[in-house]
Amino acid sequence: MNKFTAYLRDSYKELVEKVTWPTWEQLQQSTRIVLGSTRVITAVVAVMDFVSNGALKCIYSLFKG
Repeated sequence: MNKFTAYLRDSYKELVEKVTWPTWEQLQQSTRIVLGSTRVITAVVAVMDFVSNGALKCIYSLFKG
């Protein structure tokens, strides 16, 4: 139990004294970057899905009939 207590004490000390937390402005800027990147990646995947869906429909129609 001593090891666990020491672990908790050391973890708390590290979070309070050694970790550099971002400012509110830095956090907002990082959040905007993540949201913007997510939107761009989502749009790229949607376009790829649309194009591949159309290509596969075209290929399937060649062999259907």
